[in-house]
Amino acid sequence: MSRPATRVLSLLEILQDRGLVPADELARRLDVDARAVRRYVTALREMDIPVESVRGRYGGYRLAYGVRLPPLMLGDEEAVAVAVALATAGEREKTGEPSPTDRALVKLNRILPASLRQRVTALIAATSATTGPLTPEPHLALTLAEAVHSRRTVRIEHTRGARDVDPYGLVVHARAWYLVGHDHLRDAVRMFRLDRIGGAAELSRQFTPPSGFDPVAHVLHTLTLGAWTHRTEVWLDTDLETARNHLPATFGDLYSCADGGVILISGAEDLPAMARILTGLPWRFTVRNPPTLVTALAEHVTALAQAVARSQSAL
Repeated sequence: MSRPATRVLSLLEILQDRGLVPADELARRLDVDARAVRRYVTALREMDIPVESVRGRYGGYRLAYGVRLPPLMLGDEEAVAVAVALATAGEREKTGEPSPTDRALVKLNRILPASLRQRVTALIAATSATTGPLTPEPHLALTLAEAVHSRRTVRIEHTRGARDVDPYGLVVHARAWYLVGHDHLRDAVRMFRLDRIGGAAELSRQFTPPSGFDPVAHVLHTLTLGAWTHRTEVWLDTDLETARNHLPATFGDLYSCADGGVILISGAEDLPAMARILTGLPWRFTVRNPPTLVTALAEHVTALAQAVARSQSAL
């Protein structure tokens, strides 16, 4: 999960382990610039975690001496439940300042036992959410999250049979948890609902995830197109930015046309319903596929024309 909480947690871990750490080393290890390091240090201070700045050639940042709290005695299930509730409480965050839920996550992690703190941090970093989830089975979620973090293949016991998967990430959408990764059995990227996985075991085999792969985008794309009977293609007389601002992400994929306009690739189970949605859009449009959607659109237009005629005669 690309969010401020993950990097603030990492910063706190580094300072607890190392003592005085140069600012440029922190920036390099967190993969951010010096300004971001200062923001994260400020965030820790605002949480009443005293981070000292040491100036000079051998300066940097360190925790004040004696800053250690006794561990918070939470079991695995309790820690996962709290971390999940906090990590998925708000919208996805890519940049910017830590949110209130981010700060709460940092405080929680600070007082967990070291072994559990590392596992919960891996769960937070590996998980993205689009809405509030149902809490998964704790051991399964932690095992998969550790495999995402360590980039190790897992063997999952799925309702459709055991298989080896290279786990790219965990995604929470519409109150369901999904594991997204490369399925060795199908030799393809697939997603698996966690409530259909009976167990998982991390294997010794390591993998390299594809560059730039977004597990959230894959889940939304699969649920948009893969779950429907009909694949639709419609040209919209607008620009890409306007279309993205107007249409929800689950409505379909949008692509700019070289000759102007936007192509909407979507899925539909009910073509008449799709025709009604299209006529409600604020732009001109042209159906390119399938022909049956054109038929459904014509029937809808006929029904509208009949309604207009009835309304005019009633006036």
